[in-house]
Amino acid sequence: MKNNIAIIDMGTNTFHLLVAEINDNGYCITHRERLAVKIGMGGINDGHITQAGATRALEALRNFKLTLDTLSVKNVLAFGTSALRSAKNGSEVIQKIKNETGIEVRVISGEEEATYIYKGVISAMKIDQKSLIVDIGGGSVEFIIGNQNEIFWKQSFEIGGQRLLETYQKHDPILPEEVNALTNFLQLSLKPLFVAMAEHKPQILIGSSGTFDTLSEIHCLRNNIHWQENPETPLTIHSFYQLFEELKIKNREERLRIPGMIEMRVDMIVVACCLVDFLITNFSFQGIRVSSYSLKEGVLASLSEKK
Repeated sequence: MKNNIAIIDMGTNTFHLLVAEINDNGYCITHRERLAVKIGMGGINDGHITQAGATRALEALRNFKLTLDTLSVKNVLAFGTSALRSAKNGSEVIQKIKNETGIEVRVISGEEEATYIYKGVISAMKIDQKSLIVDIGGGSVEFIIGNQNEIFWKQSFEIGGQRLLETYQKHDPILPEEVNALTNFLQLSLKPLFVAMAEHKPQILIGSSGTFDTLSEIHCLRNNIHWQENPETPLTIHSFYQLFEELKIKNREERLRIPGMIEMRVDMIVVACCLVDFLITNFSFQGIRVSSYSLKEGVLASLSEKK
C-alpha cells in the first residue's frame, strides 16, 4: 500500500520540501526542493521575525503548496525550528501560513530537532564508532554524540549562522578581531559540549547537511571526485583548512566565484567555518564525514519505523 507524504523543514536560512512514498518496504524519496527564505534575517537576535521575513516564508509555503497540489500530496508535516522557536511573533506567522495555505506548522524543540538530525544521519551512513554529529543551522546548532545504535548526549544551542553573522561579522572579508571575538563567544557558550566531549571522546566529526554539503561539493570539484546523489559525501580536515584560509580573506563576490559555492550559503559560510575550525582545534578528531541527510530525512525514517 502506497502512502505519499511531504515533509517541510522550515529552517532559519533555508526551507526544504521533501516528498516521499512510504510503503511496506520502507520509503522512496520522489521529490526534493529548497528555497533560500532567510526567515531569521534582521530579527533573529531580537526574538522577532521581520515583516519581510514573514512575507518570504509565506511565499515559500505558497510555492510548496502548488508543488504538493501538482503531485496530489495531501499528507503534509511542516516543522518550525530555531527562528520560529525564539520569535515572539512566531505564532502569528504560523497562523497566517495556515490561513493562506492550509499547512499547519509544528514548532519543535531543539532536543527534538537533534533527535531527528541523528536519525537522518544514521540513515545516510553507518557510524561504527562514537562520533560528534554537528548540524549548523541559521538559528541553532545541534550537537549529538552517538553511534549507529544510540545517542549518548545531545544538545541544541541557539548559536546558528545567522545569529553569528549579524553579531560578529561586521566586515567583509571578516576581520581577525571579529574571528577572535566569535571564538571567545563559542568558548563561553559551549561549556556543556566540552564536558560531554571529555566524557565520551568521539573520534570522528560528522557534519550534517547545510554548510558541510557546500564544503564537500567544493572539495569534490577541486579533486575530481564524483559525489552527487550520495547520502554521504567526501571531505577531509586538510581540505577544510585549505578552504577556510581562503574564505577568511575573500569577500562575498569572490566567495561566490568559488566552484561549488551557492548563493544561499555564501553569507553564513565564513562564520559557520569559524565554528567548524573551533571544533577541530579544540577536539582531537581523526577525520571528518559529511551526511547530506538531516532533519527531514530523520522525520521520514521515524515514520518508516512505525510502519
